[in-house]
Amino acid sequence: MSTANSSSPIPISSRLIEGRALQQDVWSVFNAANLPSDCINLGQGYMNFSPPSWVIGAANSALASLLPNHYSHPKGRIRLRHAIKNFYEASFNRSLDVETEILVTSGANEGQYSVFAAFLEHGDEVIMFEPFFDQYRPSVIFNGGKPVYVPLHPNLQGDKPSSGDWTIDFDELRRAISPRTKMIIVNTPHNPVGKVFTKAELEKVAALAIEFNLLVMADEVYDCLVYDDKQHVRIANLPGMWERTVTVLSAGKAFAATGWRVGWLIGHESIITPTLAASTRIVFCTNSPLQEAAAAGLEEAKAHGFFEKQLKEYQERRDVLLASFDKVGLKYYLPEGSYFVLVDISRLNFPDDYPFPESVRGRGRDFKACWFMAMEIGVSAIPVSEFYCEEHCNIGESYARFGFCKDVDTLKEAGQRLQSLSKYLS
Repeated sequence: MSTANSSSPIPISSRLIEGRALQQDVWSVFNAANLPSDCINLGQGYMNFSPPSWVIGAANSALASLLPNHYSHPKGRIRLRHAIKNFYEASFNRSLDVETEILVTSGANEGQYSVFAAFLEHGDEVIMFEPFFDQYRPSVIFNGGKPVYVPLHPNLQGDKPSSGDWTIDFDELRRAISPRTKMIIVNTPHNPVGKVFTKAELEKVAALAIEFNLLVMADEVYDCLVYDDKQHVRIANLPGMWERTVTVLSAGKAFAATGWRVGWLIGHESIITPTLAASTRIVFCTNSPLQEAAAAGLEEAKAHGFFEKQLKEYQERRDVLLASFDKVGLKYYLPEGSYFVLVDISRLNFPDDYPFPESVRGRGRDFKACWFMAMEIGVSAIPVSEFYCEEHCNIGESYARFGFCKDVDTLKEAGQRLQSLSKYLS
């Protein structure tokens, strides 16, 4: 008969602690429920406008029919896989096999998680550039991997610094590679920096991946949002990289439908097949009706001139928000891609005795600055130190991430409010 104390809590997995999954994260701290009701949320990356009407119409049609309301094949619905093939073959410079080289996933996150589950052994190392999308760390750790952090180095010199001024020290990157390194994550266009990696940078990453036999996860969910005639280069297209690269893409980012949780992976059969095996055990399949809608989106985008029109609209949104920072005198990195901009908040002053909540005390200076801004100005942003390991978080404390995935009127109102920051700047 057991004599254990029945009131003692059952121990949890250490991976929850190591992955910071139990820590109150930045999304909980800066949740709308914690902020003033009239605060304009430019922190989180969701839109305040709908997907295209013809994509919503396709979703409604799917819901009204029989088969799309039931299980789909774990690979994804065949219509969507064909739509992915037809849409992306030109940009990948190759014919894509819908059976072996395309996998539909429950959002880009689940696709990434399934790759980690398929390829990581306990103790395998995964290199990620800082600042990193915050889901990378727990997803790697939950699958037995060890994150290894290589910071991008910012340069704020000049009147108009660009997100391209965040650069890789390739000697530092080489030193980060060990016999246990299994994978490197390349996020371009980059969240939160907005950097679009150049072909020269990707060629150097590719050379290291080939030399050390590394798998590359190319997180390219913002591939349709590249500005000012910058070129989005797919690392999978570089010599020797197709067989060792899995590219992650997202219907949510492409069609302003982040809650739909539909994404897809494109890669060599040797990568997609084991990832399918993992994904099948994690979610079995992605929701069927919204796969049909995503398929319609890709099928009809060209006829609607959708991606060209959307890019112009995002560039207008970007320029509206950046004009407000210019007017108030805050420096920022001109984003080459994505819908985020990093703003230098190191000159923002706030009282030492300001009544910060417990969730903000003890965090980086950027947490306090962003909280102060939300409460006193009525515009929320995300502190960038959240996207760093503890050793390097001081780099991020000078910056806040603002999203311009809002309608122009909202961005103009936010810009007017941001002018009030002038009285708090040193």
